[in-house]
Amino acid sequence: MDDAHAHRKQVLTPAQARSKAESYCAYQERSQQEVRDKLYSWGLHQTDVEATIAGLIADNFLNEERFAMAYVSGKFNIKLWGKLKIKRGLINKAVSKPLIISALNSIDDTQYRGTLRRLLQKKAAMLSTDNAYKRKHQLLQYAAGKGYENSVILEILSDNEL
Repeated sequence: MDDAHAHRKQVLTPAQARSKAESYCAYQERSQQEVRDKLYSWGLHQTDVEATIAGLIADNFLNEERFAMAYVSGKFNIKLWGKLKIKRGLINKAVSKPLIISALNSIDDTQYRGTLRRLLQKKAAMLSTDNAYKRKHQLLQYAAGKGYENSVILEILSDNEL
């Protein structure tokens, strides 16, 4: 490949990166790890990355608790994910265990069970099998795939004729 076609990654100065990172964080809530990865991708070195992260936190562009709450709210209310799948997502974003617990506890239990009940009812209407055992197994697998806990799924399945 000749030089005219070589893609050179633009390396940003710490000041340029800070400005871009502020926009990146202002657009939507970000985890520290997402911002850290982005800063490294812009060519910053560790000391500049950590200094930029600290500055973003100090100026409230970056707030891990706010991120965790927004993540939980969006994944539950929009994607209808269960707590197990949401927790895995937060772990992948390198959110601390206490913040994960706190954010998951923000989900109202009645709303959580109601959402799962509606998901199961909708899925049950789409199933073609009349075999009760097979039907229950398919519903359990579906809800587990969405990240709901087996104990909650089984409780709702036993409460309802689906």
